Amino acid sequence: MAIERTFSIIKPDATKRNLTGKINAKFEEAGLRIVAQKRIQMTLEQAGQFYAVHKERPFYGELCEFMVSEPVVVQVLEGEGAILKNREVMGATNPADAEDGTIRKEFALSVGENSVHGSDAPETAAEEIAFFFSGLEIVG
Repeated sequence: MAIERTFSIIKPDATKRNLTGKINAKFEEAGLRIVAQKRIQMTLEQAGQFYAVHKERPFYGELCEFMVSEPVVVQVLEGEGAILKNREVMGATNPADAEDGTIRKEFALSVGENSVHGSDAPETAAEEIAFFFSGLEIVG
C-alpha cells in the first residue's frame, strides 16, 4: 500500500473535553504521522463552505453551528493507506456501532458530536487539506 495523506478534524466536543492528545495518540499508535496541525476557531462561513456537500441535508445548519461552537484541531495525517487507516481508527459515525478501541467508541458523545472527521477518499482528502493548509505548512 502506498504512503498517502488524509485530512482530520478533532471536533468541538473533543477539544472542549481536552481530548486532543488522547485522540492523536490513537492516530500515532496506528502508524499515522501528524505532518501538519493547527488549532483554529472556525467561522460560520468556513464551516458552511467546508460542509457545502451537505447543504441540502436536514442536519447541515446544526452541523455548521456545532463546528463553530468551540475550537477545532485540523491536521494532515500521513502513512501507508492513511485514508482507510484513519477511518478504521475513527470508527463508525454512530458511536453505538463503532468497534471497541476506536476514537468514536471511546470519546464520541453522539452521532452528531462524534469527536472526529476524516476524509473518505483521495480526492476529498486533497480538497480538504487544501482548504485549511498551504503546502508550506505540511512538513513530512
